[in-house]
Amino acid sequence: MTADALRPARSPSEAHASWPSPAWAWFTVAALMIAYTSSFIDRQILSLLVEPIRRDLVISDTQFSLLAGLAFSLFYTVMGVPLAKLADRGSRRLIILIGITIWSVMTVACGFATSFWALFAARVGVGIGEAALSPAAYSMISDYFPPAKRARALAVYSMGPYIGAGLALMIGGGVIDLISRTGDLSLPFIGQMAPWQQTFVLVGAPGLLIAALFLVVREPPRHGVVKTGVQTAVLPFLWARRSTFYAMILGFSVFGIAGISYLAWIPAVFIRVHGWEPSQVGV
Repeated sequence: MTADALRPARSPSEAHASWPSPAWAWFTVAALMIAYTSSFIDRQILSLLVEPIRRDLVISDTQFSLLAGLAFSLFYTVMGVPLAKLADRGSRRLIILIGITIWSVMTVACGFATSFWALFAARVGVGIGEAALSPAAYSMISDYFPPAKRARALAVYSMGPYIGAGLALMIGGGVIDLISRTGDLSLPFIGQMAPWQQTFVLVGAPGLLIAALFLVVREPPRHGVVKTGVQTAVLPFLWARRSTFYAMILGFSVFGIAGISYLAWIPAVFIRVHGWEPSQVGV
C-alpha cells in the first residue's frame, strides 16, 4: 500500500483551494494561543485574591462565588452566540482585537472596584470581552488550514487555557506577594489602591499589547462557503440532533463544575487551612 493510499481523500474544493502560507497560518495560531492564555490569566487571577477581596469589600463566600462564576459565565455564554454569528459575516481579526481590548480594560477596571456590585459589573465585562475570542478563532483557523492539518492547529490553540490557568497561579501568586510587601498605593485623583486592586491593573494592562498583535494578523479568505440561497437555522439544527447535543452539554457541564470549582477554591483552602502565601499556592 502506498503513502498516497493512506492519505484521506480530498474533496474537489479542498484540492483546488488556495490556502494561506503556513508561516502566516502558524503565526496566527501562536497569536490566538497567546490571546487565549491571556484570557485565562485575567479570568483566573481572582481565585488568588479571595481573602483580601472578602475583607476589603466585606462580602461572603457566596458573593465571591458569584464573582468567580455567574458574573463571568452568564454573559460569556449568552454573548457567544451573537458574536459567533458576527464572526460568520464580519472581520474576525477585528472582533478578536476589540474583544481582547474589552476584557483587558475590564480586568483593569476590577482594580478600581470599591464595592461588590462594581466588581461584579467589571467581571461581566471581562466575560463579554472573552466571549469574542473562540468563535472567531475557530473560524479563522478553519480558513487558514486545510482539513487534513486543522486538528493540530486547533490542538495548539487549545493549549491556551491550561497554560493560562497555570501562569495565573504561578506568576499571579508572585506578583501578589511582591505587591503586598509594598502595601497600599496612593494615586492622585484615585486615592488608595490595595494590593489586590494593583494586581488586577498589572495583570490586565499587558492585554492591550496582545490586542496590538491583531493589527498584524491577516484576515484569511473564507473557504467552503457555498451560496445556495438556503440558510440552516441553528436552533432547528440542534433540535434535530438533540440527543447528541444533550450528552455533550451535560458532559462539558459536569467537567466544568469539577474543574472551575477546583480552580476557584483550592487557593483559598491552602491559604485558610495551611496558612500558605499566594506565591506558594501558585506554584
